[in-house]
Amino acid sequence: MIWFEKLNPVFQTLIATIFTWGITALGALVVCFFKEVNRKVLDTVLGFSAGVMIAASFWSLLAPALDLSFELGYIEWLLPAMGFCIGGLFVLFSDKFLDRVLKNKKNIKKTESLKRSILLISAITIHNIPEGMAIGVAFGGIASNVPGMTAVGAIMLAIGIGIQNFPEGAAVALPLRSEGYSRFKSFMIGQSSALVEPVSAVIGAILVMYVRSILPFLLAFAAGAMITVASRELLPESIKENKNLATLGLISGFIIMMILDVALG
Repeated sequence: MIWFEKLNPVFQTLIATIFTWGITALGALVVCFFKEVNRKVLDTVLGFSAGVMIAASFWSLLAPALDLSFELGYIEWLLPAMGFCIGGLFVLFSDKFLDRVLKNKKNIKKTESLKRSILLISAITIHNIPEGMAIGVAFGGIASNVPGMTAVGAIMLAIGIGIQNFPEGAAVALPLRSEGYSRFKSFMIGQSSALVEPVSAVIGAILVMYVRSILPFLLAFAAGAMITVASRELLPESIKENKNLATLGLISGFIIMMILDVALG
């Protein structure tokens, strides 16, 4: 602990986010234990993913965005509301763009499934950007003597985000495996969804004052993107054949993420 506190904040941030990326990789490794993902498992995972994303949207993103907006002296709801709306619109426009790119595909069912997987990967990747920035701001804020920021608090934030990344890695890798990707490729794409965290965290640590001022917007942007994906893609697909399993998955994902966010957030 002592040697860690003596490190440059940028190196502290890098070590912390390498940890959060590693937990995502562990989650993606789940795909190696399934020879084949059947429909029941997939629907449960889709419901679980939706529950995780809905809970994280509030406790990990919107609630901190509102608190930080108030702390910075802004109109408490303005930047979070703008970010949430723009994040949702970003996903909708991305959906339209993917429709145009994939419109010549002959297998419509496969095309829709591929589009859903791309949107899920995009949403979780976007979600990881402000999380990385939050870690960078925490460690950079200590060096900048920002009130209320401590090494213990920054480390606990990194641990909390890391634990939350485990189901996210699985949520990306398992649906890709069901689309016919190999275990290795599904794992590689799953773990790569968190590679943005170290990059965004280092930027956040270096530009802590500037990033802090727009962090409420970025947090809410990720929340809007995740809620839109969950409501537009994950939930409708998950309840087509196994409504009860999808519902149980959603409840489980929501409760687990809520407990992690409240206990470790």
